[in-house]
Amino acid sequence: MNWPLLYDMQRMLDERIETEHGLMHEDLFNRKMLAFLVELGELANETRCFKFWSVKPSAPAERVLEEYVDGLHFLLSLGLECGLFYESRELPAVERPLVEQFLAVFRAAERFGETRARGEYDALFAEYWRLGVALGFSSDDIEAAYRRKNEVNHKRQNERY
Repeated sequence: MNWPLLYDMQRMLDERIETEHGLMHEDLFNRKMLAFLVELGELANETRCFKFWSVKPSAPAERVLEEYVDGLHFLLSLGLECGLFYESRELPAVERPLVEQFLAVFRAAERFGETRARGEYDALFAEYWRLGVALGFSSDDIEAAYRRKNEVNHKRQNERY
């Protein structure tokens, strides 16, 4: 995964949005955190992993991947907001049911939201990455989907989304 490239792509999108919307001098951390949590909830909704009352299957993998990279956009943006950058490293395998993995991400996001500290950002990123793995996505899948969605996000800005 080319993290420096993804952070650069996210930085360009963030700067564009902040400039065009007159937000250059605002602290956007809480809005970005809420956006990340909303995207995480939308991702859970697409997987339907918690819907014990329903027999309807998960959305198609491509739709789930798109929701996953929506969250990744905000996770990268949160790092940029705090001057933090995730550095790829080997993560210890943690096998959890999907519902528990989602909850681990929510808990890690809460801790990072309270501290804005490097260690908590790294922990949040690791849990989110584990979620992607649990959903069956490879690094290549995620990077390609991120690039596609980043392009869509720029196009939306062109169209005054």
